[in-house]
Amino acid sequence: MSEKKRTFNPIDPDKIAENANVLPYGSSVSAPAFKAVDVLKNKSLDVNAMEMQTDMQLDQIRAQIELLAEQAQKIQRRKELSEHIYNAEMGFKPEINHTYYLYQKENASTVLSMIGPHEWRKCPYDFLHKVLLLADHTWDIVE
Repeated sequence: MSEKKRTFNPIDPDKIAENANVLPYGSSVSAPAFKAVDVLKNKSLDVNAMEMQTDMQLDQIRAQIELLAEQAQKIQRRKELSEHIYNAEMGFKPEINHTYYLYQKENASTVLSMIGPHEWRKCPYDFLHKVLLLADHTWDIVE
């Protein structure tokens, strides 16, 4: 009689997992929902993020390169001005952090003077630049 009381299982035994807890997906209605991962979409998002980050870093490096190039040009201009001033006539030894005045004579030679163009009664030369001797012994235009 105990055999007759056994109920019939309508689920196909081939469709039942013996160890449902090790399946990579839920095997019952109460299991969390299983969603397929869109691999191409994830790769696309990852590639976009990577491109954005590398573009930001490249922009930073580009800005640094431009700044360095600008600084190199300023140093080059100071060097050329310094060579020009050291070739000029001067009757004194210039002091660091003092301003001086660069003039051009009629014969195109240059003169470095302590006297500014506004201090002359009648300036005998053409005024070129007000210059400052820097600590590294290069010259820079003040005004």
